[in-house]
Amino acid sequence: MDLKHKTSQILLAYWNKVRGNRTTPRRFEIEPARIASILPSTFILERIDAEAYRFRLAGTNVCDIFGTELRGTNFLDGWSAMDRLALIRHLAALAKQGAVERIHMEAAPVARASTPFEVLLLPLRHTGDDIDRVLGALVPLDPPHWLGELPLTSKRIIAHELVWPGGAPTIVDEGRVRNDVPVLLPADHARIVRSERRQFRVFEGGLGRADLDKS
Repeated sequence: MDLKHKTSQILLAYWNKVRGNRTTPRRFEIEPARIASILPSTFILERIDAEAYRFRLAGTNVCDIFGTELRGTNFLDGWSAMDRLALIRHLAALAKQGAVERIHMEAAPVARASTPFEVLLLPLRHTGDDIDRVLGALVPLDPPHWLGELPLTSKRIIAHELVWPGGAPTIVDEGRVRNDVPVLLPADHARIVRSERRQFRVFEGGLGRADLDKS
């Protein structure tokens, strides 16, 4: 997974360290003090159902970027119909198979040019066996001077990919998760790459307490 921003790299490395050889760590194992330097750019989502991933927590930088308190809102709101559908499909793979997702997106305020962002989504289990939490980060790749002063009002996906660092995924066919087809190539080398209207399955080299405790 080609992560561009240091924040994303730090969060992925920490998540990998906590999970060990499991598909995903548990929510209570995530210690905020361990990632204190990047907390303002992180968030936690709660999966309510396939079309609702509610912000339980959102760092100050993330809220400032959008000019609003995100807690209680749906991560899937505000996207185009096409992007929303793609995110629902990829989040299904995250929740059912422990996939990790990286999103390259652009967003803009009114009457301003768009700016690029990197979003990282990492699966977590809370208290049960289901993956029902998502640990994430959202960071600008080339922050303009107005960022944090003008709220973003539009966003779109440029590309996104899925990686299964913890186990074999099932085949994803045109965005539809299929649980009846075995994967024939090494499990930890599979990723899905989506760019504009096309989607590809790629096999390559592997992946090189306060309020948080209430989530």
